[in-house]
Amino acid sequence: MRAVWFLLLIGIAGGAWSLWNRDRAPELKPGDPRLETGDQRIVMLAAEWCGYCRKQQRDFERANVRYRVFDVDTPEGDRAAQALGTHSVPVTIIGQHVVRGYNTAQLQEKLTPLGYRVY
Repeated sequence: MRAVWFLLLIGIAGGAWSLWNRDRAPELKPGDPRLETGDQRIVMLAAEWCGYCRKQQRDFERANVRYRVFDVDTPEGDRAAQALGTHSVPVTIIGQHVVRGYNTAQLQEKLTPLGYRVY
């Protein structure tokens, strides 16, 4: 019985920790694009060889989304990818939100408040 109470207490403490930590701003490293995006700017980490990156760029251009591209094969793009701890593309930073991959639902959810209808 004590083991059950102990596990329950650990579960409650873990849940409280995750709620407390969720509201804290992420620690941003030098080179992290979120240092420059503010609440509304959009940055995409991409590569010329990435088909999903090209597809997302076409989608953004068709919807007149204003964004900046960092090519991960350049020093600036590599620095941004390292700061975000990512090894894949595309990665899209919308304000302070990071969308990994070509995730149209997440992209649209974050772009809608900025007035963009892409997907």
